[in-house]
Amino acid sequence: MGDNHSRFTAPGIMRYNQPEDYQENGERMKTVHVVAAVIREGDRIFATQRGYGEQKDGWEFPGGKIEAGETPQQALMREIREELDTGITVGDRLTTIEYDYPSFHLSMQCFWAEICDGEPVLKEHEAAKWLRVEELDEVDWLPADLTVIPLIKEMLK
Repeated sequence: MGDNHSRFTAPGIMRYNQPEDYQENGERMKTVHVVAAVIREGDRIFATQRGYGEQKDGWEFPGGKIEAGETPQQALMREIREELDTGITVGDRLTTIEYDYPSFHLSMQCFWAEICDGEPVLKEHEAAKWLRVEELDEVDWLPADLTVIPLIKEMLK
C-alpha cells in the first residue's frame, strides 16, 4: 500500500501513511493523542479552520489533546468549551484515525457530537462552516481529518 491508503488494524481504527516508528533523522516519532468532534445538526456537519500553528488555514473537526486523567469524552467536552464556548453532548465513537505527519504520529479518536448549550464562538479558529454532506469536499481538510470524510458520507447517506 502506498501513502494515503488505509488498512484496517482493528474494528473502527484506520491507519494511514503506513506508520513508522522513527523519523528520517533516526529519532523516535512522537505520538500525539487527540479527540475530535464531528458535530452534527440534522444533515450538516460543523467544520473549523485552524487559526494558528504549522497547519494554519487547514480545515478540521474541532477538538484537541487529551489531558492526564481525562476520558476522551471529557477531553472533547472541555476542548469544545475552550475553543468554541459551546457545550456539546458526546455521542458514539465514529472511528480512530492513526495518521503519520512528517514530524509526529497522530492518534485521533473521532466522536459524533451535538451542540446542547449555546452557539459556537470562534476563540482559536479563523472560520467555521456548517457543511451539508454534499459540501464536505468544498474545504481544504487537514490530511488526518480528510480520512474521516468518506466514513461520514457513508454513514449519512
